[in-house]
Amino acid sequence: PAPIPKELTDKKEEKDKDETIPEETPIEELSEEDRALKEDLEMLVTRIQEKDQKLWAPTLEALRKSIRSATSSMTSVPKPLKFLRPHYTLFRELYDTWQDCLEKKQFADIISVLSMTSSDQEERACLKFRLKGANGEVGDWGHEYVRHLSGEIGRHINQPDINIAEKNSLVALAKEIAAYDMSHNTESEACDLLMEIECLDMLEQFVDSSCYERVCLYLISCVPYVPEPEDKNLLKTALNLYYKFEVYPLALRCAIQLNDMELVQEVFTNCKDPAVQKQLAFILGRQQLFLELDEDQFPDAEELMEIMSNVHLNTNFQSLARELDIMEPKVPEDIYKSHLENVRPYGPTNVDSARQNLAASFVNGFVNCAFGNDKLLAENGNKWLYKNKEHGMMSATASLGLILLWDVDGGLTQIDKYLYSSEDYIKCGALLACGIVNSGVRNECDPALALLSDYVLHQSNNMRIGSIVGLGLAYAGSNREDVIELLLPVLADSNSTLEVIGQTALALGMVAISSCHGEVTSTILQTMMDKSETELKDTHSRFLALGLALTYLGKQEEASPAIEALKVVGDPLGKMAATLVEVVAYAGTGDVLKIQKMLHLCSEHYEVSREDNKKDKKEKQEADAKKLEAETGIAQQMVAVIGIALIAMAEELGAEMALRSYANLLRYGEPCIRRVVPLALAMLSASNPKLEIIDTLSKLSHDSDSEVAHNAIFAMGIVGSGTNNARLANMLRQLAQYYHKDANNLFMVRLAQGLVHLGKGTLTLSPYHSDRMLMSRVAVGGLLGVIVAFMDVNNLIIGKSHYLLYHLVSAIQPRMLVTFNEDLKPLPVPVRVGQAVDVVGQAGKPKTITGFQTHTTPVLLAHGERAELGTNEYTPLTPVMEGFVILRKNEDMEE
Repeated sequence: PAPIPKELTDKKEEKDKDETIPEETPIEELSEEDRALKEDLEMLVTRIQEKDQKLWAPTLEALRKSIRSATSSMTSVPKPLKFLRPHYTLFRELYDTWQDCLEKKQFADIISVLSMTSSDQEERACLKFRLKGANGEVGDWGHEYVRHLSGEIGRHINQPDINIAEKNSLVALAKEIAAYDMSHNTESEACDLLMEIECLDMLEQFVDSSCYERVCLYLISCVPYVPEPEDKNLLKTALNLYYKFEVYPLALRCAIQLNDMELVQEVFTNCKDPAVQKQLAFILGRQQLFLELDEDQFPDAEELMEIMSNVHLNTNFQSLARELDIMEPKVPEDIYKSHLENVRPYGPTNVDSARQNLAASFVNGFVNCAFGNDKLLAENGNKWLYKNKEHGMMSATASLGLILLWDVDGGLTQIDKYLYSSEDYIKCGALLACGIVNSGVRNECDPALALLSDYVLHQSNNMRIGSIVGLGLAYAGSNREDVIELLLPVLADSNSTLEVIGQTALALGMVAISSCHGEVTSTILQTMMDKSETELKDTHSRFLALGLALTYLGKQEEASPAIEALKVVGDPLGKMAATLVEVVAYAGTGDVLKIQKMLHLCSEHYEVSREDNKKDKKEKQEADAKKLEAETGIAQQMVAVIGIALIAMAEELGAEMALRSYANLLRYGEPCIRRVVPLALAMLSASNPKLEIIDTLSKLSHDSDSEVAHNAIFAMGIVGSGTNNARLANMLRQLAQYYHKDANNLFMVRLAQGLVHLGKGTLTLSPYHSDRMLMSRVAVGGLLGVIVAFMDVNNLIIGKSHYLLYHLVSAIQPRMLVTFNEDLKPLPVPVRVGQAVDVVGQAGKPKTITGFQTHTTPVLLAHGERAELGTNEYTPLTPVMEGFVILRKNEDMEE
């Protein structure tokens, strides 16, 4: 090998001291081609140092060509940059000595590109020299250079000492970069840059019809990860883009997610295609939103309002059931499958039979839910009802509402006869059933209001409960003033028990859900302030807190006045209610800071002191204060545990992280925390039986603490609701065997078995729909109603308030895909159903589903599945194939 020249070795020794410049490659390692390139570049470096200005232009041009030819693909550091890197400091010194001229600007461009290889990020040389340069095309130097610039703009623009002129030049450069990114299939980088410099409104001018879908998908998928109010900005930008390209169904989804009824109305009004209007009405119906339409403006106003009212939900659901051949009613024994258990039926199995009959009533209701027929109540209902005791009769009668769900006209006729029963409990169960039947369905005759309004201030508190809970379920999410005005007086009525007041607050919260209704919130707050300390400790008072919280569901910052006002309310309710309002306001936002706050609450330790009568007055007061503090802390912790699930359920990543937090809480948490973790897991994963969650709940279902066991067994039902999951069904059968002598746990097992087979496996309790983008607020309210009841499972659910389970009705929805033609006649077409694939930010047109099977509609969609049309003959009027979809004949296909 040729000897290394002495001057090179001297240079090497100097450079060893400087770590930022790597060792130069010894000459013998270079190939012929590289050596020639290196010598050429060194010759150019020598020439640029000459005093003769005429040499500069051709030298710079040669350098520029050499660098640009190499930066077109950046798999590794390009050779020219590698060889020029040692001269970077020299170039900068030279630049400072040159007079202002065109060559100096061209030189600045070259230094800007070279500075990418410099490790000093603080001085942002790349950006500095770019702004001093000749302002050529930003993309000429290759993609990596553009990304480098984007990063430096993002870091520099938010500096406090930046002046207006500098900021404007950065925004102008960012515009250039965004346009380049858009035309080179890196839309996500353009969005990131514009978000960073807070100029997202500029995005619209760069988006064309070829890339708007990818841009909007990226913006929407960023929503859970950005703080407020940035999340609303992203949604509004996506909405405007969908508007621009007239994709009204997706624009409507953004408006619904923004929780802005005026925007929803605007999207609906701007859509002029009658068939697409029907499709929008189906989307609104699924979200239980209703618009009053003017017949002058919409020729099909009546039909559209009918679709939004979900009037045809029952008919369409039953035609799906006939298609799947599952119309035959089932009895609880078909679910229990006791013949598979090896427990001897003889001998003293001391099970309280009224409780088993009550469980059978619930199971019968859940399994035959919305099928309109069963074997226990249809033939001789009274005979079955009298097998239950007192409050059991009420719940058993109300289960009739479940069976006839959504069938307003046919259902009320069957319930009517029980309204004239001599037994009060059957009567109030029938009132509740009237409310259940109307749940999620709007009827212009308002039968629920007409039937139930007379009983709201009835002298019997049981009657009040039946009618009030019924009204809450029937008008959930409607925000109707007449219903609110009917319920408000009950809160102040002196004859109302705390149970009635709690249920009234919850019903008001459900009716005015997510509306920040001033009168509802102020009345509930006033009621809380008027209550004595013992009343505030009562288990039913927490429903006052829940009712208040639901009016702020998803409203984020808007809930802060209510949280402030709750400081006046006595403990333990005041602090617990404040925490509940806060977590409900951030439900489904994925807000990491709120989750951290809740975890912090869970880490506190409270000592509950033992009773001791020998203390003097002062010590007793101190002990009472300590006890109250402990009770308050425990109540807050229980809400915080549920809150973590409520906030984190918005996206997969947050949900997985929440699972890990729960594993720690189960290991190290207080007993009160362990009791609610199963309920939080149920909220996090409703109707989505993930293996790790089922296994955790299965372990907890044998826990020595009876409340943990009750809640875990019930949570197994919620997690598997409507899935017919065989593994879960088997676990529950084994639990039924294990607990065959324990009436309370057996009751829970039966409830869970009923839920797993909800609607014979055709319904879901999951609050998310429309590709998991939209959260049904009413469904979250219903699930929370039941979960708050289970926070005190022994007094409420196992006690006499098991009717609270019917709050689940608000969350029940069919998990089906039904296709219609433009005249809304069923249209069977082949569809591919497979696991949904996340394609955000992927280039080209990636497949959105994997492992698919082809079926003919109507079909059932499980959690995490997505459907695609399997034929080119029709095009769907909404890109999201879920629920009711209208298909249009494809004109191009017709020969």
